[in-house]
Amino acid sequence: MVQELLGVVLAVGAVGVVYAGAAARVVKQYERGVVLRLGRLRGEVRSPGFTMVIPAVDRLRKVNMQIVTMPIPAQEGITRDNVTVRVDAVVYFRVVDAAAAIINVEDYRFAVSQMAQTSLRSIIGKSELDDLLSNREKLNEGLELMIDSPAVGWGVQIDRVEIKDVSLPDTMKRSMARQAEADRERRARIINADAELQASRKLAEAAQQMADTPSALQLRLLQTVMAVAAEKNSTLVLPIPVELLRFLEKGGQQQPPASLETLLEVTPPKAREAPPEPLETDR
Repeated sequence: MVQELLGVVLAVGAVGVVYAGAAARVVKQYERGVVLRLGRLRGEVRSPGFTMVIPAVDRLRKVNMQIVTMPIPAQEGITRDNVTVRVDAVVYFRVVDAAAAIINVEDYRFAVSQMAQTSLRSIIGKSELDDLLSNREKLNEGLELMIDSPAVGWGVQIDRVEIKDVSLPDTMKRSMARQAEADRERRARIINADAELQASRKLAEAAQQMADTPSALQLRLLQTVMAVAAEKNSTLVLPIPVELLRFLEKGGQQQPPASLETLLEVTPPKAREAPPEPLETDR
């Protein structure tokens, strides 16, 4: 009897160990457990740690609660201004309701991926090329709202959506390069013209100042001579004083013109005789 009782106890213990091994589950810190008993949702979501389920009756589904980084495949589309572009992006999302992620959608990862691709194509068609290249923050916000709206019912929260790259055709790249080059050339010409205008104004002011003060021109000439003389070369500079030129100019203006009587006195006698009569020619 004792041996039979001992055998029964050992058998029961072995069955208990097997049952415990089959019923024991471990949920990790970044996971949540959803229990389906005979196909129906049972109780609350299991928290991280050790938990027990009924073998062959309960089924434990673990859901990862970490932030998922999912790349969106490159989508090719036509913008509003009829430019063919190829855009790829990345979406960051996480599960906030484990039960809804298991019950409401078959595969929440695949659903988010398809929704992201569809939304990206829609954003490309509604935007212009300049917005895709320079105004990405606004497009990211619009893309996030488009994906997040249906994802709320799936127990998924979209944290962020980023457009990674915008690929353009080679012809469009060359056109944009020519446009940028022309714009820079235009700005360079405007800056050069503005500099010439300012320089002309300053030169006009300097000329007016030198006209009011004649000695300033002579000082400027002496400064130029000093600058040229500082260079060690074989150039010889012989400046003519400005005052000498002005003296000669004034002397030429003050000389009175010669009168007619003076010219007659200076003219020799032969020049004052009557001109000879013309000779008669044979007709």
